[in-house]
Amino acid sequence: MKQKSKLTDVEIRTILRAADEIIGKAGRTLLVKILKGSKEQKIRELGLDQCPCYGAFREQTKEEILLKVDWMIQHDFLEIQVNGKLPMLVFTEKGWRIERDQMVDELLEEWNRWLEQGVRPASMEYLKDRNRGMILLFLQKIKESNDSRYVPFLRAWQAIEYRKVRQAIQDVIECLEEGTGSSLSTAAERKAELAQALQAKQLEPEYLKCWECGERFSFDVDEQKFYKLRGFVPPKRCPACRERKWLREMGIDDD
Repeated sequence: MKQKSKLTDVEIRTILRAADEIIGKAGRTLLVKILKGSKEQKIRELGLDQCPCYGAFREQTKEEILLKVDWMIQHDFLEIQVNGKLPMLVFTEKGWRIERDQMVDELLEEWNRWLEQGVRPASMEYLKDRNRGMILLFLQKIKESNDSRYVPFLRAWQAIEYRKVRQAIQDVIECLEEGTGSSLSTAAERKAELAQALQAKQLEPEYLKCWECGERFSFDVDEQKFYKLRGFVPPKRCPACRERKWLREMGIDDD
């Protein structure tokens, strides 16, 4: 099959959102079926037809969708780990940062719908035991909204959470009640500040050691800026080893 050219931001986010439903549980084939909108009984039994991205690529062939999934693996948004004998999709750090952000936006949109409809959720248990980083980002966005209407939801959530999360929720409640949330920098402002700092700072190429082959490789200035602006950690493998890693996971002989 012909290699897929660069995906759009919307395609990347759509694939990550669909993958979230099966991370650590299944591989590429099931992800393709979700994106295609498969009518298979297994899809319905697992509730995957309720995924927001179910059928997002229904007009495309399975082969075309698979090329996109493989592009995501090659470009370090997803990776394959073998559990027993089964290959499972997992997020890379880069992919998880994007997915975490859009999951938080989904949670916030849901709260906004409740506010518009004047309803209160029956329970906040659905937020318990979620990824800690995602929960803290969610709280940060609530704080930055400076919208005190969220306080009843926060108090209901606080009542069922663990101690450390309860304290983080209390901090947000106090900021909203005091009207100090908006004094915090928004994500966009922080990003702009970082961009300005990077412009002022004279970066120089770095030479990193590949975790796989042990050879040094150049981490140039443009790449450094790209990684820093998006909060990514520097690459662990050299370009050649990254390519070989992807080929191995795809079952392709790179000799």
